Amino acid sequence: MNYVIAVSNEKGGVAKTTTTFSLSATLGEKDLRVLLIDLDPQGNLSLATGLEPKEVNKTSGDLLLDGLPAVDCIRKTNMKNVDIIPANNRMEVVEQSLPVRLNYALILREAIQKAHLDYDFILLDCPPALGAVTLNALSASNLLIIPTQAEYFSAYALRDMMALIRKVRREFNPQLAYRILITLLDQRNRTHRTIRQQLQQTFGVGLFDTVIEIDTRLRESPIVGMPITQYRPNSRGSQQYRMLAQELVQYVQQTNPQTA
Repeated sequence: MNYVIAVSNEKGGVAKTTTTFSLSATLGEKDLRVLLIDLDPQGNLSLATGLEPKEVNKTSGDLLLDGLPAVDCIRKTNMKNVDIIPANNRMEVVEQSLPVRLNYALILREAIQKAHLDYDFILLDCPPALGAVTLNALSASNLLIIPTQAEYFSAYALRDMMALIRKVRREFNPQLAYRILITLLDQRNRTHRTIRQQLQQTFGVGLFDTVIEIDTRLRESPIVGMPITQYRPNSRGSQQYRMLAQELVQYVQQTNPQTA
C-alpha cells in the first residue's frame, strides 16, 4: 500500500520543493521506493530532477484533466529508487478547470488508487496556493507536511492551512494528518528562536522534532539537478533531511504499520 504525503504551504519561499526533492532522495537511500508527483505549474521539482517542463508530455496535468493512467506519466530520475510524474504550465489550466467537474476534489485520489502503484511513498509537491489542485492533493494524502519558516508572515499563513485541513477532514478525507516542518532556520536569530518556541507551544506533537537550518548548499542542489545527499552528502542539510526521513519513517510505522 502507498503512503501518500502532500507537501504544501500557500506561502512561497519556505523550501517546499527543496523539501520534497531532498526528502525523496533520503527515503530512496533507505531502499524505499518513492514516486514524486509535481503539481506546481512552475515545474520546479521536475526541473530539479533534470526534466525541462516545456518539453515533457504525459504530465500530472494529463493525469488530472484527461484521465491518463498514472503509470503512463511516470519518468525515471537519476536518484536511487525515485521516479516522477512531471508538471508543466498546463497545471494552470487544471486549476481553472477542475472545479466544474463532479467530485473534482477526489480525482487525484481515485487516479492513485486505480493505478495500484508499486511505491512505498508518494510525495505530492503542491503549488503555493490553496486552490483546487491543493485540495486534490490533501484529499488524496495520508499526511500533509507543511514547511514553514520561523518568521511572522510564514507562521501567520498556517491559519489558512489549518482551516483547509479542517475542511478536507470534514468533507473528503477524515483521516488526514499533518506535521509542520520548520525550514530555513537561523539559530542565531532571536526572532527565529522565539517563533520556533511559539510554534512548539501551539502545535506540540504536530511539529516535527527535526528542523532544517539555513544551508546555501540546499539552494544550490536543485540548480545542479542533484539532491543535497548527492551534491554535498556530508553537509548539515544532508544530515538534517536524513534525520527527517528517519523521523517520518518512524511516524509511519507507529501510526500506519501496514504501510511501513
